[in-house]
Amino acid sequence: MDTTASAWALLILAGLANATFGVPMKYVRRWEWENTWAVWSLFALVTLPILLALICVPSLPHVFAGRNLQAAEIVFLLGTGWGLAQVLFGKAMHVIGIGLTFSIVLGLSAAMGTILPMLHLGLATVSGNAIAHIITALVFVVLGVAVCAEAGRRREQARCEQTGRSGSYLTGLLMALCSGVLASFMNVGVTFGSSLAATAAAHGASQSGSMYAVWLPLLLGGAIPNLLYCLYLLNRRKTWARYRGTSQPWNAALAAVMAILWFFSTALYGAASHSLGAWGAVLGWPVFMSVIVIGAGLLGIATGEWSRSGKSPVLFQVAGILLLVIAIVAFSRAQNLLQQDQMSMNGNPIAFNVRLIW
Repeated sequence: MDTTASAWALLILAGLANATFGVPMKYVRRWEWENTWAVWSLFALVTLPILLALICVPSLPHVFAGRNLQAAEIVFLLGTGWGLAQVLFGKAMHVIGIGLTFSIVLGLSAAMGTILPMLHLGLATVSGNAIAHIITALVFVVLGVAVCAEAGRRREQARCEQTGRSGSYLTGLLMALCSGVLASFMNVGVTFGSSLAATAAAHGASQSGSMYAVWLPLLLGGAIPNLLYCLYLLNRRKTWARYRGTSQPWNAALAAVMAILWFFSTALYGAASHSLGAWGAVLGWPVFMSVIVIGAGLLGIATGEWSRSGKSPVLFQVAGILLLVIAIVAFSRAQNLLQQDQMSMNGNPIAFNVRLIW
């Protein structure tokens, strides 16, 4: 299997792992959401990034020395923005509902997470045909996410579920919009962390291992808003006492499994996008998100989440999944066109510049 095919396989595996990381949370006993999410954040966003960076990146302190320190600071701030997006997503979902929040956040994240790195790389070195394929595929992603969100809305309506929403609709909408933009910062952070990965590779890290030099500041930044919000809820709801229950070891183990699945999926995405070359972040992010939606949708159908919702929501869900599959095929075609563009430049790879151009 060639490098490109392996990268696409990793992207699909990463998306499926991400789609299932929340399943263990269904089996948590006596803990509230903030109890589980705080432990998950400590494992997934603090412990695993530090541990794997120390193991996989030789001479780790030297990677963040000199000019790379500024790059690490930018990546850390982008990670903080991504972490804030997770908090805003939960708040918006409570106010305007799952369907609309899902559509706005994932649609905006896919779009911004593709367009911002694409502008950063510059468009002068690639053909208009390749750009057209990328834009077309992105349109299919946004449509697919929107249709899946509509399927979720219809399912809620068919089941007459009470969402318990509270707060201003406009406030919820603004939170969803901000969350969608900020959620794309993870992929932007991967793009701007290329110099960190390159330095890690120069110090002896493998191609996949070098990405842990990027994940370390990115995820540590993301941990801050998540942990602060959990601490706020633990104090406000007085749920600290839940940690003293007899179910603590079982729940902590489930949170650890969640963290491993999530971090595994994120690390695979980083390795896959890195393997796709300079434009890997542009192509990989929307595909990664599409596979997450597809995997979550199929998992929901398989576990009976749609069994009492009627035909209409299921048909919308299947239609959304098909649109996302078309988008993945279109991104694969765009990758082929980008490779042809590289070959037409006498074998010189497209220049990858970590300098801001906007």
